[in-house]
Amino acid sequence: MNLTFSSRELQDLAIAWVALGVAFAIFFAGGGSRALSMLVDQGLIQPLVVSLVTAGLGFLLHELAHKVVAVRFDQIAEFRADYGMLFIAVVSAMVGFLFAAPGAVHHRGRLTAREHGLIALAGPVTNGLLALVFAPIYVTGLLVGSPLLSLLGGRGVAINLFLAAFNLIPFGALDGKTVLDWSKAVFALTFVPAAAVTVFVVFVLGIGF
Repeated sequence: MNLTFSSRELQDLAIAWVALGVAFAIFFAGGGSRALSMLVDQGLIQPLVVSLVTAGLGFLLHELAHKVVAVRFDQIAEFRADYGMLFIAVVSAMVGFLFAAPGAVHHRGRLTAREHGLIALAGPVTNGLLALVFAPIYVTGLLVGSPLLSLLGGRGVAINLFLAAFNLIPFGALDGKTVLDWSKAVFALTFVPAAAVTVFVVFVLGIGF
């Protein structure tokens, strides 16, 4: 497998990663003037690093998973950032909610429905695996009494579970629509557990928020 990155693609990935890190840092600080006051008073570095490692890494590896599987199926694939949507992500975070559609991996070449479905599925599966990686960090933070580890781990779990479940919604350009078009069984076996676990962890247990 020949996985290469153009300079334009690396630039788009880096800008999208930083923009999402900023947007999530503002969002988790409450948005608006309250967020700016909190970030100035408590420092910008820690909230930004936490967002880059959790939301930013989740986004980056989600997109790279699409690319890796697409290239595995002999596709020409590159990520392209959507600068307008990145701007909206930061602005929406400023007013207290977050709408993030940072861009997508575009690929071309002949594909079967199964190959297309597997390319789409790779992103949400990667976020699910990342949630499993962050879970021990969260538990360790609780055990040793480290607020930073608890925050990093809990937020990593919550954001990646949310990214997996949200992207599996069978609507529009989201991954779930492609997976459903390929296989209703695979869609059900991935979307239902992802949504159920996300609701339980984020909204019942309140982890990460």
